Amino acid sequence: MRIGLLGGTGPAGSALGLRLASIGYEIVLGSRDAKKAQDVCNELIKKWPDYKLKISGGDNDQAARCELVVIATPWDSAATVVNEHTQDLAGKIVVTMANALVRVGKEFQPLVPPRGSIAAHVQAEIPLSRVVAAFQHLPATELGRLGHEVDSDVLICSDDPVATATISEIVAKIPGCRPLNAGTLSNALAIEAFTAVLLQLNVRYKTRVAPRLTGIPDRGGSV
Repeated sequence: MRIGLLGGTGPAGSALGLRLASIGYEIVLGSRDAKKAQDVCNELIKKWPDYKLKISGGDNDQAARCELVVIATPWDSAATVVNEHTQDLAGKIVVTMANALVRVGKEFQPLVPPRGSIAAHVQAEIPLSRVVAAFQHLPATELGRLGHEVDSDVLICSDDPVATATISEIVAKIPGCRPLNAGTLSNALAIEAFTAVLLQLNVRYKTRVAPRLTGIPDRGGSV
């Protein structure tokens, strides 16, 4: 499967792309600057020579033409970017991973984007696509450390059960990650906002926090 990341050259997007490439997916990191995207990919390949990474850079048009697409832009440009690629994204699973946050002094606070969540806003912009909210809570540093497990549950929500199952299958292949079906897209509001709490814990305890929920039987990636 070819997975494209729109705006995928930032820390979170490139780390997710790297991790997905390491488990066998063909990745296209998209950017408004195709050369910048290819430079990022070249650095990743150089850094991890023992992995046969199928990862390449291109513009956002190339990323949008992939079978599955992840929106890795800053939260306030996600809806604008998908609107530029409505035709290419029609019928596809489109994943949002951003969080609407602001730092006020030493505190992180969630913002409420249009329609309540970034995921809902994106779904409204591309109604023919199947939007999934996922990967909001995975630390970029841990994602980018190949050879180390990412010890985290991944909360997944969507109005499309097939899309939820597809992303769950992908998440289950990431060492240390467990996919959890968090319900419909309306729950993205709470999932995105909770990231502010995790970041505050990171600052307070000088660590990198990721959620791991107890009391849920491990069913081998099944949701």
